[in-house]
Amino acid sequence: MIEIIKAAGWPIYPLIFASVVALAIIVERLWALRANVVAPPELLPEVQKWLAQGGITKDTLVRLQQHSLLGEVFSSALNNANASREVMKEAIEESGRAVAHKLEKYLTTLGTIATVSPLLGLLGTVIGMVELFGAFTATGHDVAQFARGISVALYNTAGGIVVAVPAMIFYRYFRGQVDGLIVEMEQQAVKLVEVIHGERK
Repeated sequence: MIEIIKAAGWPIYPLIFASVVALAIIVERLWALRANVVAPPELLPEVQKWLAQGGITKDTLVRLQQHSLLGEVFSSALNNANASREVMKEAIEESGRAVAHKLEKYLTTLGTIATVSPLLGLLGTVIGMVELFGAFTATGHDVAQFARGISVALYNTAGGIVVAVPAMIFYRYFRGQVDGLIVEMEQQAVKLVEVIHGERK
C-alpha cells in the first residue's frame, strides 16, 4: 500500500483524506440512523400508557425529549396538548424540521466527497500526464520519468473512482433512510395528535 501511495505521488493525498472522512461519516451515520434508536416503535404505546395513567409531567417531557428524535417530536406535541390542533401541528412541524436537520447531519459532506473525488482523481491524471510528456526531450526520453507519469495518472484515476463510488452509494442509501424515518415519525406524530384529541384509542 505504501508503494502504491509513493507511485501515485502527492495528488493521492487529498483522495486519502477524503476517503478517511467518508469512512468516518459512513460509520457514524450507520450507527446514528438505526430505526429503533431514531423512532422506537414502542414509544407511542408507552406515551399512550402515560396519558391513560393521568397525564404527562414536566419531568416526563424532559425524559421523553432525551429518549430519541421521535421523543423530541412527541415532547413538542405534548407541550401543546391543551392547545388547538393547528397549534399542535405547527409545534410538531417546527420540531420535525429540527429533527430532519439532525438526521441529515454530515450527508452534504458525504455527497460532496462523492462528487469531488473523481475530479481529484482527474487532477492527478493531468499531473501524471504532464510528468509523462516532460519525460520527452530533444535528446531522447527519460524512461523512469515516463513510467512515473503513467503511475501517477492511473493510480489517481483509480483512486478517485474507488473513493467516489462507495461514497455515492452510501449517500443515496442514507438519503432514502432519512426520508423513510421522517415519514415514519410524521405518521407516529399524527397518531399521537389523534390520541390526545380523543380521535384514536
